[in-house]
Amino acid sequence: FTQMQETARAAGRSHDEAEAWLLAGRVDNSARRFDQAIEDFTRAMECLGSGPGDPLGARILAAWGVADFENGRYEQARRQWEEGLSICRSEAPAAAGDMLNNLAVPQWLALGLAVVALDFAIWLQHVMFHAVPALWRLHRVHHADPDFDVTTGARFHPIEIVLSMLIKFSVIAVLGAPAAAVLLFEVLLNATAMFNHANLKLPAGVDAMLRRLLVTPDMHRVHHSTDIAEANSNFGFNLPWWDRLFGTYRAAARLPQESMAIGVQDLSGDPRCIHLSGMLMLPFIDAGRDYAIGHADKPSHEAS
Repeated sequence: FTQMQETARAAGRSHDEAEAWLLAGRVDNSARRFDQAIEDFTRAMECLGSGPGDPLGARILAAWGVADFENGRYEQARRQWEEGLSICRSEAPAAAGDMLNNLAVPQWLALGLAVVALDFAIWLQHVMFHAVPALWRLHRVHHADPDFDVTTGARFHPIEIVLSMLIKFSVIAVLGAPAAAVLLFEVLLNATAMFNHANLKLPAGVDAMLRRLLVTPDMHRVHHSTDIAEANSNFGFNLPWWDRLFGTYRAAARLPQESMAIGVQDLSGDPRCIHLSGMLMLPFIDAGRDYAIGHADKPSHEAS
């Protein structure tokens, strides 16, 4: 080891010299020459210099901590391991696309940002399922419900459910969303989807106040109108901000909600919309010319 140290020192290779001292310290520690081992590790750190966050420093501190622990110096061992861990954390690269870790935000803030970002992704996904003809075929199963109630919030074609899961997985991976944020978002999304699809009328004052923070049944019911202009609005399931921000918010339907037609224009009265087999086959046997965004033959169900 002495020859290795001298050779590295003569060549000015401080890392190699530190490696040699680290090896010597491990050997001395194995031979239970604890004081000599600690001296070796001290020399290793001196060779390494004061460069912060060097991975070799973490290895030296880990071995040094073992020597302290085996010599009964438990507090010193704890300090060495903590310092080594801090080097590891500072050196660990963030995963590709791991946005929240790259921002190095506090955990509570990462949780909140992840929930809001996931909600925006689902809003954007909803718009996409209205705008892309192939996806609208699937999403029509949800809109074809002739009634508007809690069950509508769970009425989605299995292929749409799978696609939605894949989109969410992608967003979670890009964000580096904490597991707690994903769980919280799923609970909120499912609870609010049941709430805003409910056959429920809130007092006007309560609805007006609540829809500043949450999508209400009256707000989302407009989205299920057979009028294409109204269906092309209020895409939010949870937070109402995206519709307001991107100009797709509609405060009320043209007709009172009690008399507003619910469903899909070309499927009114179609028995397929109330039977499981018909709903499952609907995307494959009907082209769906009544797209909500950009593909409709008529601007609304009233157009002549």
